Parts: sequence; C-alpha cells; structure tokens
Amino acid sequence: MNLHDMTASAGAWILENGHRTLLTVTGGRFPKKMLGMQTLELHTVGRKSGQRRSTMLTAPVYEPDRIVVVASKGGHSDHPDWFKNLVAQPDVEVTVDDVTTEWTAHHADSAEKAALWPTIVKANPGYDGYQQRTDRDIPVVILKPRHRAA
Repeated sequence: MNLHDMTASAGAWILENGHRTLLTVTGGRFPKKMLGMQTLELHTVGRKSGQRRSTMLTAPVYEPDRIVVVASKGGHSDHPDWFKNLVAQPDVEVTVDDVTTEWTAHHADSAEKAALWPTIVKANPGYDGYQQRTDRDIPVVILKPRHRAA
C-alpha cells in the first residue's frame, strides 16, 4: 500500500469511527449532518462472509425517494468494501434517526455520475479532490426505496 492509500485509509477509519463514537456518546443525537450532508448508516451483506456489515456515510443528495452516496474512500486506489458488497448484493438497508428502511443500490453509469457530480461537489468539494488524487473512477451510488409487494 502506498503512502497516499495509507493516509486515505486512516482518514476514512477516523471519520467512520469518530462519527460512530459521537452517535454512541450522544445517544444518537449528534451529528445528524456532517459538512452539511445527511449522515446515515448503510447496511450491506458481506460478499465473502454473508454477514451484515454497517458503515457510516454522508449523503450529498438525500431525498425521500433517492439517496446518493459516493464511494470515495478518501481517494484511495481501491473501492471501499461497502461498495464491493452492494455491487454483489444491491439490496441494502439504511438507518437514519434510528429508523431502518430497505433500499436497492445502483452504481451510477457515466452519464448519471456526470449529471450528479456538480451537486455532489457543491455539497462537499472534497470529493473533487479525492477524484483527482486517484486513478480509479470514484463510484457514485444511487439508492432507491425497495417496496415490498402487498
């Protein structure tokens, strides 16, 4: 692992665990938003283990029928595990304010990403820096509510 990847991994770990600790210490009351973006917990199924995996993320787009998250991993050269998991199994769950709902994940194609990218970067200009620091195309993920048949 190169120095940039080590730094990106450390930064992602600090954000993930720092946010989770703040939520625990404050009984889930803080922070609801980070850098102006909605915070959420994404639950995926481990592609190797088959076990539930949870990750704290921010959503630059958070709407009742659409959530957009970015698999930036701080500009690391490899995709985050949560992204690899949802590619293998796109049915996910999202927890916001102690309410867990079911969603289906979709890896945005290049046209969808191009349309969303200005909004994403407006919400957090850091995403543009992450994209510039890595050779990989940072995935954008669109989540849509999963409705059960009645």
